[in-house]
Amino acid sequence: MNREAVYDQLKIDEGVEYVIYNDHLGYPTFGVGHLILDSDEEYGRPVGTEISEDRVRECFDRDLETSIGECRRLYGEGSFGELPDEVQQILVNMMFNMGRPRLSKFKNFNSAIAESDWARAAVEGRDSIWYRQVTNRAERLMSRMENVG
Repeated sequence: MNREAVYDQLKIDEGVEYVIYNDHLGYPTFGVGHLILDSDEEYGRPVGTEISEDRVRECFDRDLETSIGECRRLYGEGSFGELPDEVQQILVNMMFNMGRPRLSKFKNFNSAIAESDWARAAVEGRDSIWYRQVTNRAERLMSRMENVG
């Protein structure tokens, strides 16, 4: 999978901040939507603390690995890697946004993915609360999905 393409897409979809800020739920965050964990060196630092580009990328790479791992768990260890690169990128983007508990509930969408029916997957993705919550992002992803060759 083209990880640089995913990084570029997620910088657009999630935004990228080089300071600590509170996300929409009030949790301390920085970078490309990286929720600060108690194991992070930034834990406990105040909002507004500057974060280097290298540190942002380091945390993104770790978060990306988590999302890829969660995709492998949801879609099958071997099966996920056999999906077209474009589909893998879309699913990782969705996983990064929602997490496995929410994405696993997309039964019809996931069934279409298993059947390599990209057009139906796009229809099912559009028929979701997620789509109504993040419409611009979701439409961009579902448009890409329906155009997988």
